[in-house]
Amino acid sequence: MTDPLSQMVGLLRPEPDIAKRVVAGGTWRVTRADAGRPFYGAILEGRCRLDVAGCAPIVLEAGDFILVPAARAFAVSSLEPPPADAPTAHVETSPGLFQLGPEHAEPDIRMLVGHCAFASDAAGLLVSLLPHRVHVRGEPRLIALVELVNDETRSDRPGREAILGRLLEVLLIEALRSAAGPSASAGLLRGLHDDHLATALRCIHDRPAQAWTVAALAREAALSRSAFFDRFQRAVGVAPMAYVTGWRMALAKAFLRREGITVAEAAGRVGYSSASTFSVAFTRHVGTPPALYARGA
Repeated sequence: MTDPLSQMVGLLRPEPDIAKRVVAGGTWRVTRADAGRPFYGAILEGRCRLDVAGCAPIVLEAGDFILVPAARAFAVSSLEPPPADAPTAHVETSPGLFQLGPEHAEPDIRMLVGHCAFASDAAGLLVSLLPHRVHVRGEPRLIALVELVNDETRSDRPGREAILGRLLEVLLIEALRSAAGPSASAGLLRGLHDDHLATALRCIHDRPAQAWTVAALAREAALSRSAFFDRFQRAVGVAPMAYVTGWRMALAKAFLRREGITVAEAAGRVGYSSASTFSVAFTRHVGTPPALYARGA
C-alpha cells in the first residue's frame, strides 16, 4: 500500500538552492523573509536562538536539526541578540563558509544551513498539511544527511542535481517522520500517528480514483461515521472529503503538467466519471480550467 508521507514528499519535488557552513561568535543576528521557501539547519557545535513567525522562540544546541517547510519570516541569532538596528557582519571566508559577528570575536557556534525549493505547483496545499516547524534533537542520521547535502552542493561531480534531489527527499522524509506523533500540529503527520486514521489516509493515497465517501473511509478506519469524521478533522486539520479532493487535485496537477495526459485521462485517474465533471471541480479548486492549466496558461 502507498506510503502517504513518501508520496507527498515525492510530489513536492524538492530542488536544491543554497547550502553553506556558518561559524559565528559574539552577538549576531541573521533575519530572512523568504516568501515561503523551505529552510533547514543542523547545529554542529554551540547554541543559538531561532525565532520563526507564528512560533515561540527556541534555543538550538549541538545535535539539533531544524526544518521550517515554509519560512516566511525568521531570525537566527546569538542567545543574547544584538539591538534590532545593529548590523551583523556577514563574511564569506572561503567558498561556502561564512562567518557572522564581530571580526575578532572567537567563534562559539558551527552550523550547517540550507534552503531548497518545492517545484510542485501544489506545494501550497501540501505544505499546509505539514508542521510549521520541525525540531529534532539528538538524531545523528539527520546531521549526516545535512552534511551530505552540503558536501554535494559544493561539488561539481556528474549527477550532482539528481543526487541532491534524492538527498533532499530523504532528508525531508527522515525529518518529518521524526516529528510524527500525537503532539504534532494538525496535519498529515498527526493523522499518520493514529492507526485508524492512518489506514484511511493510506486508502486515499493508494486508490485516489475510488468513489470515496466519509462512510466508506470510516469503514476502512474501523470507526463509526461520526467518530471518524470528528477524529479526522481534529488530527488532520481538514474534513475527510476536503482532504480527498485536495489530494486528487494535487495529483491531477502533476498528471497534466508532468505526464502530458489528456483531461479525460486525468479525470479517470483521480476518480471523476467524466471530463466535464472533473473540469468543473478542477476549475473551482485551482482557478484555471484543466486544459489551460496543462498548457501552462
